[in-house]
Amino acid sequence: MTKSLTAALALTTALSLTGAALAQEAPAQRTSTDWTRDSGWPRAPEQVAMQFDKADLAFRILPETKSIEGVATLDFTATAPLPRLVLDLDTRFDVSAITVDGRALPRTAWTNPQGRMTITLPRPVAVGRSVQVRIAYAGVPHPARNAPWDGGWVWRTAPSGEPWIATAVQGDGCDMIWPCIDWGTAEPRAVDMHITVPSNLAAPGPGRFVGKTDNGDGTTTWNWSAGQMNTYAISINVGPFIERTATYRSRFGNDIQMSYWHLKSDDPAKVEDLFAEFPLMLQFFEEVVGPYPFADEKLGVVETPHLGMEHQTLNAYGNQYRKDHKGYDWLLHHEMAHEWFGNQLTHVDLDDIWLHEGLGTYMQPLYLRWLHGDRIFQAELLEQRLGLGNEYPIVSGKEITDEGTSQAGPGNDVYSKASLVAHTLRNLIGDEAFFRSIRLLVYGRDDPRPGNFEPRFASTRDYMAIVNQVTGQDLDWFFEGYLYQAAIPDLVETRDGDRLRLEWKTGNGAPFPLPVEIEVAGRVQVVPMTGGRGEIALPAGAHYVVDPYGKVLRQSDVVDEFEAWQAAQRRRQ
Repeated sequence: MTKSLTAALALTTALSLTGAALAQEAPAQRTSTDWTRDSGWPRAPEQVAMQFDKADLAFRILPETKSIEGVATLDFTATAPLPRLVLDLDTRFDVSAITVDGRALPRTAWTNPQGRMTITLPRPVAVGRSVQVRIAYAGVPHPARNAPWDGGWVWRTAPSGEPWIATAVQGDGCDMIWPCIDWGTAEPRAVDMHITVPSNLAAPGPGRFVGKTDNGDGTTTWNWSAGQMNTYAISINVGPFIERTATYRSRFGNDIQMSYWHLKSDDPAKVEDLFAEFPLMLQFFEEVVGPYPFADEKLGVVETPHLGMEHQTLNAYGNQYRKDHKGYDWLLHHEMAHEWFGNQLTHVDLDDIWLHEGLGTYMQPLYLRWLHGDRIFQAELLEQRLGLGNEYPIVSGKEITDEGTSQAGPGNDVYSKASLVAHTLRNLIGDEAFFRSIRLLVYGRDDPRPGNFEPRFASTRDYMAIVNQVTGQDLDWFFEGYLYQAAIPDLVETRDGDRLRLEWKTGNGAPFPLPVEIEVAGRVQVVPMTGGRGEIALPAGAHYVVDPYGKVLRQSDVVDEFEAWQAAQRRRQ
């Protein structure tokens, strides 16, 4: 056992002892502020001026009062002179003590009026020097109203009668769980977690399992250690779980532990059916994208009382073993995709979230093609085509909060519409260039192998530069036309005698030279569309089909009319 783990266990034991008296009655409940209920607010200058080295997080979970007690020990290195620390923490929590480098601070040294905590340091931290802050806090955390969309803490009872607890805070932020920097790129480079729960429950966590301790008071502490982590992926899961494990032999020559923590009341046959999908999905992702990014830790899934969430190395699964005609569990696959698109590759700003959701969503039709062939591949793409919003651009070009993404922004278009943009790009530049651009985006290199890459951050502009580099072309017009405009590009067709004239119309009116396939009398030809216009010979009376294989996302009167009819039917009902 390492010194750091020994110290952490001692800290956890102290926490459990002090918590015993507090557990007798529920702490006073407060309402979370708008600051806490949303994620992606601009960072304070002090938050930009430090590197997050490590988060050591000890939690005591109190199911009877739906409350928690926590001790967060956080290590930072100053990248600019640092007179104070600024963190984010829900005001529902009471902070009882703070120490800096082992020195206790007076109560007047910190404030947390709206959920942005400011800690005055005993002395400024110089550039390149490190500082450690220890924060003890407790309270009744924000309950999720409709997890995972309106997130927070979920307190349920398992079918067998025990508490079943989970957190889901992607849109709401890590500050609902621990004192953090609620910003996508503010990932701690290492995370240790110590979760104390009643001894009849399990507490699976992210990363590697490093042992559990019976505290002798009816509680057990579960200890986990992980590398660099997405902030909202640091989650709590507690319940009457059984772990199903196996080892996957990767095509890259390394072994990966697969773990599924499921309720003890689950039908064993359903558990085995779902678990059998783990290696198939791993094989697909490693073939199509590249090495599983966290092979030295695990590929983990935990059953949750909410639908799901991409928690690094411990994805939340709540799809209740539903079957459908596609022959796979779509939720399991989608959350697993985020290990590559979201956890290994993390967007620089919420405005770039399509890099997570759109590319992850495109993996689903690709997986169905890999499993079953073209028919279901095309069917899935058609399903994605229905229901697009097209009211806001997928990428605004501005820093936004999660509220700006979901309520006054593209909403679900960052999933399906962005997936169809990826499909169009793939058909424009070809498979070799497309999948190479994906590798470079995800790993930062063209030859990823276990151990030769680290988690990375990227923006939409970064990916545009990668595509231009890989193709040797300037394809900014493609992304400007699809991502930065609300309207889908419209291909206007004009039949004039023996000519078919085509012209692209985009939201910004800029040239859009996207080639289009036209089938005439059974023969397919490519129209180059130089400058956004093109034409072909069309014999009198000949029938033609534009884009016969569905390679291009474009405005469709047929789809618009169908969706208008659907809306009218809903209004009548």
